[in-house]
Amino acid sequence: MLYQETLEYLNAVSYSTWNLGLDRIRALTEQLGHPQKVLRFVHVGGSNGKGSTCAMIERVLREAGYKTGLFPSPYIEDFRERIQVCGEQIPADDLCRIADRVREIADAMEDHPTHFELVTAIGLTYFAEQRCDIVVLEVGLGGEFDATNIIDAPLVSCFVHIGLEHTEYLGKTLTAIAKTKSGIIKEGADVVCYENDEEVMSVIRSVCEERGCPLHIASFARLMLMQASFTGQTLSWELPSEAALPQVNLPADALLTDGLQLTLALPGEYQLHNLATALTVIETLRGRGIPVPEEAVVRGLQNVTWPARFEVLQRDPLFLLDGGHNPQCAEALADSIRLYVPGKKVVFLMGVLKDKDVAGIIEQIAPYAKEFFCVTPDSPRALSGLELAAYLRARGFHATVPENLKEAIRQSLRTGEAVVAFGSLYLAGSVRTLFAKMRDADS
Repeated sequence: MLYQETLEYLNAVSYSTWNLGLDRIRALTEQLGHPQKVLRFVHVGGSNGKGSTCAMIERVLREAGYKTGLFPSPYIEDFRERIQVCGEQIPADDLCRIADRVREIADAMEDHPTHFELVTAIGLTYFAEQRCDIVVLEVGLGGEFDATNIIDAPLVSCFVHIGLEHTEYLGKTLTAIAKTKSGIIKEGADVVCYENDEEVMSVIRSVCEERGCPLHIASFARLMLMQASFTGQTLSWELPSEAALPQVNLPADALLTDGLQLTLALPGEYQLHNLATALTVIETLRGRGIPVPEEAVVRGLQNVTWPARFEVLQRDPLFLLDGGHNPQCAEALADSIRLYVPGKKVVFLMGVLKDKDVAGIIEQIAPYAKEFFCVTPDSPRALSGLELAAYLRARGFHATVPENLKEAIRQSLRTGEAVVAFGSLYLAGSVRTLFAKMRDADS
């Protein structure tokens, strides 16, 4: 297949729905020669913050000299973002070649694999071909029955924030969702967990105990923010005492024994919690005999990038892009607005999907809203800009519906106020691409 044909095949509507279970991916990878079995993984699950946490872990490991694979989900602008080796997207020729092989197997299966299962199989095959040292693998949906859970015990099973999401698939309560997500905990792995609600933590602790997995809590108290700006955050990370360090034989420069001063290139208050999780993963890998020098941690965090997460697209007037798409994301966004744009209200360029908790999202950002420009994300699941505007007006907000996204960007910038585009990753990708084209056209 040519590149466009490959994308059309992978994105075919009939294969794009969620159908959780491991039978299809198991059959698919078996015929591909079990590529996952020659790889080592850090497996990252949760509800919010997975992508940023994966990006931090991958960049630090890359700076430490490891050949890294990264499997984030979803992509923002280019499908090939989903499969990366040492920061480089899978070449189109390799994607097409492996997809041809996967398609031949998948189309012969009575129960055809889903879109995500096809992409997972392609990613695992490419990582195996590239002989990656460590693959940072992001869970797609849930955990236990997600296609990424075809792997054997990873080096580390990692959990970021877990909240109510996809309740039609994962359960109606935090306990039910945590049980599903904890399915990535396997005997032989270490487990790192973001400090979640006690309802979630009790499930994680129970599963770790049942499967004999050491549990490492990412303590936010170990982080002290010293300075925050749109170019990055300077902070201090309290390191474990010498007595608490793992008793393994490692090079002297692989152990972090003093307080560590760091600069994180990603702005946003919520990134500090993701950072604590990523640093705890690095410490845990070190405890498993995988050296990661202090210099690699420092360089990795200085150089990490992650699009559409409180990303600055323009400074004057300020234009921020955030892929937040649920109430938890909106709450984190609100916290960052309060920190980075203190004492001011902002203009929101907003587009959401109709299956999201729109009321919960708006409740979080309402205190910071001056007005709204409403658009329709490029998705069959989108809530129309007209419907969103009507909802906002009924609640007393000023809401405008521009004729297209380009006009929405222009009108929001003309207000002269700080602008935050958010509500859906589908919207984020479109805004990021179009904003760059508009900037280039004006230069």
